[in-house]
Amino acid sequence: MTDVSTKPHSFIHRFVPARTPDRPPLLLLHGTGGDENDLLPLGEAVSAGAALLSPRGKVLENGMPRFFRRLAEGVFDEADVKARAEELADFVEEARARYGLGRPVALGFSNGANIAAAMLLVRPEVLAGAILLRATVPLVAAAVPALKDKPILLVSGAADPLVPAANAAKLAALFTTAGAALRHETLPVGHGLSQADLSLAGAWLAGLGR
Repeated sequence: MTDVSTKPHSFIHRFVPARTPDRPPLLLLHGTGGDENDLLPLGEAVSAGAALLSPRGKVLENGMPRFFRRLAEGVFDEADVKARAEELADFVEEARARYGLGRPVALGFSNGANIAAAMLLVRPEVLAGAILLRATVPLVAAAVPALKDKPILLVSGAADPLVPAANAAKLAALFTTAGAALRHETLPVGHGLSQADLSLAGAWLAGLGR
């Protein structure tokens, strides 16, 4: 049974209760043009039975939902990024209270991975960890937070036309400097997701807490 709601904190979202309570809940964050339904199959594939919390981004770009505004391709409105990351963090805290959830692991793709990375920079205590698929640096001027041992899986594409290798490396260096337990993998793929992404994410999640 799933819950489809506009509350809490005015995010349209889907919630799927856990069938396997010992698995950490997943916060699913879609890419540009996606919605609250897009990543539900991905969440189930990488962690069958985990609770799934999947909000829809509130910013529209040419009618396509996103989690924050951008000024051009690859150029973010950083004030909006920070404000939206704070708002999403508040949503997660309210959803945890409503649904009785532990701290979730964010699983984000593209724009969703970028807002998850921003949350790690501005409200890291909200997340238990993160899987960032095709993420780029979301906040150039962000202070380096304390991410001591925070588990993060960053998966980049060697042929990704939207995320240059140098940008992905910069994000990895930022998390490493912050003390996170980072694993950075680069796959021989483009910006789209592959079976290798699912396999990496599933194995990484299975290893948490061991």
